[in-house]
Amino acid sequence: MLPYLSSSALVIFTEDCTGRPQKKTGEEDIISRVSIAELDALRSALSDEEPFFGEAEIAGESRAVLALKHASSHALLVVTDPHPAEPGDGTGLEMVTYLWHVAARRIQEKVADAPPSYLLESRAASAERVRVTAELTDLHSTTLETLLAALRSSSLSDAAARSTVTDLTAKALIRLRTLSDRTTDLVEEPVAKAFERLREDLRPLTSFSGVEVQFIEPPLNGRALPGEVAHAARAIVRGLVLAMMEQSDISRIRTQWDCDGENLLINVRDDGGGALTADTPSISGLERRVKALTGQLRMDVMQGWGADIFVSLPLDLPTRPVGDVAGWNLAARELEVLQHLVAGHRNRTIASTLGISENTVKFHVRNLFKKLEVGSRGEAIALAHSNGLR
Repeated sequence: MLPYLSSSALVIFTEDCTGRPQKKTGEEDIISRVSIAELDALRSALSDEEPFFGEAEIAGESRAVLALKHASSHALLVVTDPHPAEPGDGTGLEMVTYLWHVAARRIQEKVADAPPSYLLESRAASAERVRVTAELTDLHSTTLETLLAALRSSSLSDAAARSTVTDLTAKALIRLRTLSDRTTDLVEEPVAKAFERLREDLRPLTSFSGVEVQFIEPPLNGRALPGEVAHAARAIVRGLVLAMMEQSDISRIRTQWDCDGENLLINVRDDGGGALTADTPSISGLERRVKALTGQLRMDVMQGWGADIFVSLPLDLPTRPVGDVAGWNLAARELEVLQHLVAGHRNRTIASTLGISENTVKFHVRNLFKKLEVGSRGEAIALAHSNGLR
């Protein structure tokens, strides 16, 4: 589009590509922060045919945009800070509209005739998005339960409740803003630190709910937790605590972590009447998450004595037979770079870990694409996964 229209960033939003609904390029501050909610809201306000020039909320700020929606697929093109090459000349907009229709139609065709590698990539990306969404849902649930508890508290005046809720909301927004960076950067976390973060997450809720939550700390010298295990463990415990608090006869919940060197061991127990069951929707949902991590959840319930729930999460991925990667003829360094790609690391992280430059990493990645006969990092990751490479 550059001969006709310059811009600060370009974003395509299409639900035809379930694994990667956003395709974007341009200024990092925009493309790293633009959200599906913002794009969906803009798309809903557009007609199917007419280009939109105006202000819209993109990447957390009101920006000048050009937006176009494709009639048949409802795919959306958003260009931020658009500047036509010739102001007042409609030819440029006509060409941009034409190019967009070609691109949107091509996206539909590619999805309809998707190769296996694309489907694997899409499925992997979808699973990752579901995981992140589930964690954000847990975090929102905890925050909202805390706000409601503060607002309903009979021990707080109206002014104190407003002040408390304002402070809690501000802290929650900061946590949500930093969650993505924290998730990306965190490779592993000391078990004691991970448990302390759980305590901090639950402390506001325990302050206003009237339920005493006891924390039995893990040994300080326990093995560090992989980042995904630490995140999942906190989310699982938050979910269990919230499920237990939904009972009317609860006064105390105890949560305990331990580590046997191979597994993170979680125990959450309440003093309720024993109304929780494995069929309770919130419990069955958490059990599915535990199984997705190849973990185990066991639930003991005694009428009049409450529920006792045990969760075991393995710290290491299960070993899988590796496929015939020898046929790829990868050099030792190329295999290392591929393993880092599979782990989701960016070029800068790979370069720092291996002690090489980013340009060298890019050189190895290009060689990987040629040897694996793929066209993107996602396809390379999917192919590696299908051959058991972790």
